[in-house]
Amino acid sequence: MYKTKFISSYHLVIIGLILCAITSCSKNAYIFTSFREPANEGLRLLYSYDAKNWTDLNKVFLQPKVGTQKIMRDPSIVQGPDGTFHLVWTCSWKGDNGFGYASSKDLKNWSEQKFIPVMQKEPTTVNVWAPEIFYDDEAKQFIIIWASTIPFRFAKGIEDEDNNHRMYSITTKDFVSFSEPKLFLEPGFSVIDAVIVKRASKDYVLVLKDNTRPNRNLKVAYSENALGPYTNISDTFSPKLTEGPTVMEKDGKYLIYYDAYGDKKYTTLSTADFKTFEEVSSSTTIPEGHKHGTVIKVKKKIVEELKK
Repeated sequence: MYKTKFISSYHLVIIGLILCAITSCSKNAYIFTSFREPANEGLRLLYSYDAKNWTDLNKVFLQPKVGTQKIMRDPSIVQGPDGTFHLVWTCSWKGDNGFGYASSKDLKNWSEQKFIPVMQKEPTTVNVWAPEIFYDDEAKQFIIIWASTIPFRFAKGIEDEDNNHRMYSITTKDFVSFSEPKLFLEPGFSVIDAVIVKRASKDYVLVLKDNTRPNRNLKVAYSENALGPYTNISDTFSPKLTEGPTVMEKDGKYLIYYDAYGDKKYTTLSTADFKTFEEVSSSTTIPEGHKHGTVIKVKKKIVEELKK
């Protein structure tokens, strides 16, 4: 005689949870857009299952073909409500009055690239840098913000006239028709690399780079509307020579990744309120050579297909 041992449903649940933790069975994953200097190759992608430990997919997914210099810097991405990914990027250091745009359903097959001439009515514009794309789920439209210098338009301050940036914006629902560009942020100093973060309805945070010498570091501002106005600009929360922030919510807190180019490394901060910040770089891994990009959450199957 022998007794059959049964595994209870409770134990099955426990085993399942353990296996899930080991195998990362979440249906979601994360993508980090990237490029490598000198920015002439094109779009690279990192992936992660925990938004902290990143792996380079080690290939170029989109080669830049628009703009004067035909480079791809600062690739910013968002996924629209229909699942389409929309990508914008810097396509020249100077001499362009717009930025690059392309879309994709799977991050592998891309639409024809477009050059969007957002500053064509400002003929003295020096540059169009680091366009950042955001989907406003309340207004049901995409917002794109970027930094441009228009010499002698604003008080000179510390910066030279050809380096005195302000942030501008446009909106679109279909990437065919666009609103007229507007001044988005005039903080009284040269500003670049801004990113919009929605915490709740009527609760938005803007993470931005104060680009003035000797600062060149990150600050935050606040608004009740995605398009601003953003006010109450904070003191800096990063060291000097830092830029290119991207922000994502994870486990009730926000991770801020930024390029600490002065120290030649990527840094990760954690914050719950955008007032106190904890460096958590020791718990994150980022491939060497990664530069300024955007983190987004995607379906895990997107990453699995990219890995094939």
